[in-house]
Amino acid sequence: MTTQNNRSNSEGSFICKVCGALVMPEGAGSQHRNHCPKCLSSVHMDNAPGDRASLCSGVMEPIGVWVRKNGEWAIIHRCRLCGTLSSNRIAADDNPALLMSIAVKPLAAPPFPLGRLEQDLNNSLKPQEAYPHEQIKEN
Repeated sequence: MTTQNNRSNSEGSFICKVCGALVMPEGAGSQHRNHCPKCLSSVHMDNAPGDRASLCSGVMEPIGVWVRKNGEWAIIHRCRLCGTLSSNRIAADDNPALLMSIAVKPLAAPPFPLGRLEQDLNNSLKPQEAYPHEQIKEN
């Protein structure tokens, strides 16, 4: 159920604050839905999982994914207003292309120049190790 301040309980449907999609719990594979399957955004509603005690109500942006011990993927969200981080398991109907793009983002945009990788590799290896397919003759 949606309340007057656009909050919903985890068992009801809601309208996504980011993309406007109608989000229903049925496709999640569970009766607990806490983020939009289309844009993966959420709303900062909890201080502790399920308590609905947060007064922030900021948009929780999906910024990463991680794999739990049991192999299940989870989305890392960061609140745009207060910066709080939270982790939520993915749902069966989550956008797979968006999940993958978030997962590979650190590889696509590393915090250092990619050319530095080759330079560091070449500097740390002996000539034979840097190019094992080539025979290097030493004089």
